[in-house]
Amino acid sequence: MSVPFKVVIPARYASTRLPGKPLLDIAGKPMILHVCDRALQANAEQVIVATDDDRIFKAVRSADVEAVMTRPDHHSGTERIAEVAKKYSWRDSDIIVNLQGDEPLLPPAYIQDVAAALALQQQAGIATLAAPIEDPAEVFNANAVKVVVDGNGYALYFSRAPIPWDRDHFDSNQQTLADTSQYLRHIGLYAYRTGFLQRYVTWPASMLEKIEALEQLRILWQGEAILVKTLPTAPLAGVDTPADLQRVINILKQGV
Repeated sequence: MSVPFKVVIPARYASTRLPGKPLLDIAGKPMILHVCDRALQANAEQVIVATDDDRIFKAVRSADVEAVMTRPDHHSGTERIAEVAKKYSWRDSDIIVNLQGDEPLLPPAYIQDVAAALALQQQAGIATLAAPIEDPAEVFNANAVKVVVDGNGYALYFSRAPIPWDRDHFDSNQQTLADTSQYLRHIGLYAYRTGFLQRYVTWPASMLEKIEALEQLRILWQGEAILVKTLPTAPLAGVDTPADLQRVINILKQGV
């Protein structure tokens, strides 16, 4: 199903492991422009980079992609997107996809999928993605966020811990698991209704969010629903480290 949606890409210059990450060169152009390409290929009706850094702003505008300077005091990309939505006076019913600026390999179809998933239901003001975990080690990896959903595909909980906990089959010493089919890894791509987004940014951080360091738990804490669309496979990982950067460079040089 084709639905109208906008994409906002929050991008900041500061990064502990990779300073200036959005402007790092990948196959001849800054990473942020590869991300913009993915959004444009998804046929978004509007693609905007939201940044607080003039260098990123100029790089994006030089490629004839829309960019907006936002306040420097935002605590998250979500807050930055909410500012953009207000600047443009988008309607409460409009769908915005939050595309991270360090995901140059994200398939455009996934952007369409998350927007369509949100549009096809009325219970939640936000939708996200997940994919089955194939590697047992990933179940126990705290950097891989797991999600458990109900029978209708709405999130019950997100955690860095192995959930659900298989009481009878987990080996607490070896941390091995024969069957991973019931485990879902969260993919950090979100679609929001603008009205939901403006409510979200008024909520304080919840206890669970602080414990797990997972922003989406603020939504469940407030008793609101998150739709989780399960895809067959997870996308290739984004860029967080120098090793990630080299991997992405190698892939994009091959014309993927």
